[in-house]
Amino acid sequence: MRIGVLTAGGDCPGLNAVIRSVVHRALVGHGDEVIGFEDGFKGLLDGHFRPLDINAVSGILARGGTILGSARMERARLHEAAENAHELAKRYGLDALIPIGGEGTLTAARMLSDAGMPVVGVPKTIDNDISSTDRTFGFDTAVMVATEAIDRLKTTAESHQRVMVVEVMGRHAGWIALESGMAGGAHGICLPERRFEVDALVKMVEERFARGKKFAVICVAEGAHPAEGSMPYEKGAIDQYGHERFAGIGNRLAIELEHRLGKEARPVILGHVQRGGVPTAYDRVLATRFGWHAVEAVHRGEFGNMTALRGTDIVMAPLASAVTELKTVPENRMYEAESVF
Repeated sequence: MRIGVLTAGGDCPGLNAVIRSVVHRALVGHGDEVIGFEDGFKGLLDGHFRPLDINAVSGILARGGTILGSARMERARLHEAAENAHELAKRYGLDALIPIGGEGTLTAARMLSDAGMPVVGVPKTIDNDISSTDRTFGFDTAVMVATEAIDRLKTTAESHQRVMVVEVMGRHAGWIALESGMAGGAHGICLPERRFEVDALVKMVEERFARGKKFAVICVAEGAHPAEGSMPYEKGAIDQYGHERFAGIGNRLAIELEHRLGKEARPVILGHVQRGGVPTAYDRVLATRFGWHAVEAVHRGEFGNMTALRGTDIVMAPLASAVTELKTVPENRMYEAESVF
């Protein structure tokens, strides 16, 4: 068989581990041929690809990013790809395509699948917000990076009697903020799933200082919003890919807290550092398993599906189920965090 593989959307620790696994399992296990499309679906449409053999993926297991490159694509071009799915498969002699990506990538994968291209998807997002899988690779690494940042910031906050506002990724789902905030012992956690009360944060900090604790760390997801009327805050515009441009809640919240408390408050925006660097052992293993099972699904003809983690098992889930709704933080998990901190 001739299998194509591509990575699309934002980069993520573990992408290279999936690519490596696909190549090893396809070539060694089945005698297949694998080609890699460069810069996501752009490479598929524009004909930019290269053969992938064992040497091409040697030493990439622990590398961050993706050796194939990644790019976001306008919806019009994705529709163009779907409309020409049969022609594209024929042009490259593809027996299967394995796209690796998040919600947007899997939506495009579903479009291609519905148009007749043989597709098996692999879910990827540091936000851990794909509903049909218990976990996505990259999330564990992002949580570890954010937790280490909170650990480090506590000491400098305490030394200077400051409030530190740590902004982490999480557009619509606050899993990174929840788990890194809990693991790092943040004193406040703000999630996109529930609007936060600025007055409650001010009260928490004041009570800490009254008890002799002269610092506080608040972990806030980039997509978190304050309760209506609790502080000045405007929503950002929508970009060309349909995503909201966030207005910088970390900076805004730090300014508001400093104004109300009369104490120094500093924002720390972790940004893309959460995406980069070496994946954790957990993410390497999960990504490797996803790649292995994607190739097996191709050989079983289970197209229109994606790999998914259920408990400790890798199963196949319909692509449609991956993009129906986001997996957001449920109320009981928020309650657990509130009870502890």
